[in-house]
Amino acid sequence: MPTIKEINSLHAEMIEWRHIIHAHPETAFEETHTSEFVAQKLQEFGIEVYQGLAKTGVVGTITNGEGGSIGLRADMDALDMDEQTKVDYASLIPGKMHACGHDGHTAMLLGAAKYLTQTKAFRGTVQLIFQPAEEMAGGGRVMVEEGLFDKFPVTQVFGMHNWPNLPAGKMSVRSGPSMAAAASFEVTVFGKSSHAAAPHQGVDAIMVGSEIVSSLQTISSRVTNPIEGIVISVTQFNAGNALNVLPDEAVLRGTARSFSKDASTTLENMIRRIVENVAQAHGATAELRYEHLYPVLINSQKESELALRVAEEIVGASEIDPEYLPSMASEDFSFMLNERPGCFMRLGSGFTDRETFPLHNSRYEFNDDVLPIGASYWARLVETLLKP
Repeated sequence: MPTIKEINSLHAEMIEWRHIIHAHPETAFEETHTSEFVAQKLQEFGIEVYQGLAKTGVVGTITNGEGGSIGLRADMDALDMDEQTKVDYASLIPGKMHACGHDGHTAMLLGAAKYLTQTKAFRGTVQLIFQPAEEMAGGGRVMVEEGLFDKFPVTQVFGMHNWPNLPAGKMSVRSGPSMAAAASFEVTVFGKSSHAAAPHQGVDAIMVGSEIVSSLQTISSRVTNPIEGIVISVTQFNAGNALNVLPDEAVLRGTARSFSKDASTTLENMIRRIVENVAQAHGATAELRYEHLYPVLINSQKESELALRVAEEIVGASEIDPEYLPSMASEDFSFMLNERPGCFMRLGSGFTDRETFPLHNSRYEFNDDVLPIGASYWARLVETLLKP
C-alpha cells in the first residue's frame, strides 16, 4: 500500500498513543484524560490548541501561509460497557470500553497532525477537530451550536470511521445519504398490579408492553414504504421485582432510525399512536417520551468524489469497496455536514489472522495495522485540497 513513508515511521508511536487512550476510556463529555492527552500531543507538535468547546472538545489549528481552510474530525469517546478482550492495554475503568474504535480515530488524526507540522506541504489552514460525546450524546451538535465553524472557519469538513465489516486496508465512500437519522424513545406502561395467580384482577403491564414491542415492528413492515429504510429497535424492557406479582408498570426504551427526512419527523406520531392505542385496548395507559437525536448523514457529491480519489491513491483502486451500502447506524458528524460540505469515509479494519468482532461488541478490537492508512489518507487529503 502506498502509504506515506514519513507516516509509516510514526506507526509505533500511533500504536502507543492508541493503547494509552484505550486503557483510559471516557464517555460523553467526561473525556478529560483523553482531551488533555490530545492537547498535550498537539502542543508538543507545535500546534495552536483550543480546549473547552463542548466541554471536553479540542481543536488544533495548523496554518501555513495564505490559502483555503478545511476541517478534519475524529471522535474521542468510549461506551458504557465492560471489556472482554484480554489485551494487555485493556480498559482500566470498570464499565467503560473503547468498543467503537474512537481511540484509533484519535491516534490517526494525531499522526496526520504530526506529519503535517513536519512537512508543511500545503498552503492554508487545517482545523483538527477532536470531538467528544459522539455516542448518542450529540457532541458534534454541541460543538456546532457553540460556534465551531465561527471560531474555526472551514469551507469543507471530513470525517472517517473504521469499519470491521471490511478487510483491513479497504476503503469505501458514497455521496448522498449514507447513515440514518436517529431518535430515542421511552415508553412507560401503567397497568394494575395483581397476584400472578389472578391476572384477571389486574392489568398486566408486561403483556401490554410486549404487545407494544411487536406492534412497533409493523411500522417498517406494513405502515411505511420499505424504501424509506426504517428500523425500530426496543433495546430495554424493565418491569417487576417479585416472582409472583404482575407489576403495574413497565418501561421500554429503544431507538428509531430512518433515511427519510419525512419519516424521521412522522415516526414519532406513528409510535405514539401504537403505544396509546395498544394500552387503551387492554385497559392500561401509556406515556411516550421521544427525542430526535441525529439527522441523516449526507455526503456532498464533490467532496465524496475528491475523497474517493485520495483513497484510491493511498490504498489503490482495487481496494475501494464497490458495494458500499448506506448504514442504519447514525453519526453526529451529520451536524457538521449540515453546516459545511464534506464527506464521511469508511476505513476497513477487519483482521485476516483471527476473528473480527463488530463495533459495540465487548470483544471488539481496533486493528492497529490500519493506523498508517488512516493517517496517510488525512495527510494526502490536506495536501490535495490545499495545494501550494
